Order: sequence, then C-alpha cells, then structure tokens
Amino acid sequence: MATIRRKLVAVGDGDSGKTSLLFGFAKHEFPEFYAPTVFENYVADIEVDGKTVELALWDTAPQEDYNRLRPLSYPDTDVILMCFSTDSPDSLENIPEEWTPEVRHFCPNVPIILVGKQKDLRNDENIKRELAKMKTSAC
Repeated sequence: MATIRRKLVAVGDGDSGKTSLLFGFAKHEFPEFYAPTVFENYVADIEVDGKTVELALWDTAPQEDYNRLRPLSYPDTDVILMCFSTDSPDSLENIPEEWTPEVRHFCPNVPIILVGKQKDLRNDENIKRELAKMKTSAC
C-alpha cells in the first residue's frame, strides 16, 4: 500500500515556537537551544485511520530578509500552521496583519490552524494586561 504524503508549513513571528513545535513532533524531544530558523524541514510518520501518513513539516523564516524566499515553501501545501506566542501580543497581532494576507495570497484554499505557543507564559500579569488592551482596542 502506498504511503500518503502531506505537507504542513508553519508560519509566524520569530520566537513564536514554530521550530520547537515541529522539532518536538518529528524528533520526540525539545530542542536544546534556540537558533533562528532560515528554512528547516522535518518528516514525521504518523498513523491515521490505520494508514501511514508521511508528514513533511516545513519551518519558515519570519525575518523580512526572507520575504522573497519564504513563498518557495508554499507550493503543494496541505495545511498551514499560523503560530503566535502567548507572551507576545505583537505576534498575535501580526497573524491578521502579516501572515494571513501572505498565506491567502500563496495558498488561497489551504486550511489554516491557529496555534498559540508558550502557554506556560500566559499567566504572566504583564502579558495579560497587553492582551486585554489588544482586545479592548479591537472592539
């Protein structure tokens, strides 16, 4: 029986947890240190409904220097993960302002999953105040 192949691309601001999420899923461990990503790919074999799925995990570079290269990650994408850090209100704000327009331009019909990372930091009082301000200003 042929292996099913799917491609997942993670986008989001730097330090939003994309690399640790993908690395952890593929390698079953947490990265030992933070290193900014240029482009990184991982492969994870998973089982879905009794079938093997080879999941290609594409980690993208958020830096402006890579705006011209990042679109090379998008062809044949099956799902997009838009990641933000719960300790960085700006990273959440950049989802509709920066990442959604880019992804919709290059992957108009691809499903998007919004992923909040670094949950352990969400109880920080300063972060709570910033998120509350964002919510109030959006109304």
